[in-house]
Amino acid sequence: MAEVAKVVIHPNENQSQQNGEGKGNENQVSRHQEVGHKSLLQSDALYQYILETSVYPREPEAMKELRELTAKHPWNIMTTSADEGQFLNMLLKLINAKNTMEIGVYTGYSLLATALALPEDGKILAMDINRENYELGLPVIQKAGVAHKIEFKEGPALPVLDQMLQDEKNHGAFDFIFVDADKDNYINYHKRLIDLVKVGGVIGYDNTLWNGSVVAAEDAPMRKYVKYYRDFVLELNKALAADPTIEICMLPVGDGITLCRRIN
Repeated sequence: MAEVAKVVIHPNENQSQQNGEGKGNENQVSRHQEVGHKSLLQSDALYQYILETSVYPREPEAMKELRELTAKHPWNIMTTSADEGQFLNMLLKLINAKNTMEIGVYTGYSLLATALALPEDGKILAMDINRENYELGLPVIQKAGVAHKIEFKEGPALPVLDQMLQDEKNHGAFDFIFVDADKDNYINYHKRLIDLVKVGGVIGYDNTLWNGSVVAAEDAPMRKYVKYYRDFVLELNKALAADPTIEICMLPVGDGITLCRRIN
């Protein structure tokens, strides 16, 4: 998602733009200018180049199938972008992750990217308030032969995290944690996750550039959900930058992802 524009396009109108429909309509703008687009790159063409040159040719068939399945869902804007899925898959391999956690699953695109990257005995604790969405993608995950790596828990994550923290063996037990859930609880998650990830382990917070709205004027036109969560994202970004227990790197991949490496 990218720069704020004078006109906000409905998601269905975005597809018309990509198909070349609606050209000449002065009330429409290109998709990358909308607050509500997954890519923060300066043009649709540049983003499409990355997808077609680097991402899609190497995308595992199972991930492609799940991505296309999810695209038909009415909440498809919630899914992890294909380029971010590729990034997560490589990152997990680079850090040799084995025991991971994911908060916010949706249909499981990023979950599948993780499961494919982990060794055969790798584990993912996955949490989401909506089992129905997870089960939409589950047949694809099962067909890929990685469902055995996933333990899914339905319901709010905070009570589960609090319970885990009561057991000392869970402290520092996770190599990687990915958070893509309710933005108003990101700081609450971080306060707990910092004790659950190991020293040298990584926490990834998704949507930290929040549709480009982090640099938008207060009165800029934006979707209601973007405007509502914007302050929570800004608060998180400020808190992570000031946290002495982590090293951070904010990347303009997808809608922005901030990696936090625990250092003590």
